[in-house]
Amino acid sequence: MKLVILDRDGVINQDSVDFIKNPNEWIPIPDSLESIARLNQHGFSVIIATNQSGIGRGLFDIETMNSINKKMLDLLAQVGGHIDAIFYCPHTEDANCKCRKPKSGMLEEISARFDTNLKNIPAIGDASRDLEAYQSVGAQPILVKTGKGEETFVNNSYPKNTWVFNNLSQAVEKILKK
Repeated sequence: MKLVILDRDGVINQDSVDFIKNPNEWIPIPDSLESIARLNQHGFSVIIATNQSGIGRGLFDIETMNSINKKMLDLLAQVGGHIDAIFYCPHTEDANCKCRKPKSGMLEEISARFDTNLKNIPAIGDASRDLEAYQSVGAQPILVKTGKGEETFVNNSYPKNTWVFNNLSQAVEKILKK
């Protein structure tokens, strides 16, 4: 199975320290939606794995998150792309759940639902917790310098086998050439 896993905030859309709390705050990073469409056109299934602790913090509810995701999916459809599934963790760090990245629960669920081993699957994130989770299941961690990515890069807080790119577009180009 040709599969790519993406974090959402900071990889596909601009991130905010105040969280993305409504559809108006969800702003795509230039060329990110087109990059997802390119993956789709080359036969890749695209899965989102995203921590959404704003739900657990009471900043927004699941209905609002669904509205935010609907905006993303609608804009993506306009450029010929789609997302095959969205997995999310609504918990805060204090909840000590197994699904919140850097833990691997969400990724294990993806593996089970898609009946596929995640070994060497390209998995793209902007934070060390994304990359640690990806590495823990044998996926290929890919850091983009958008969102928190520049800080993650400067702090060298990512696994040694991580590929590093300026943005999702560059990462997708590498995936398609592989």
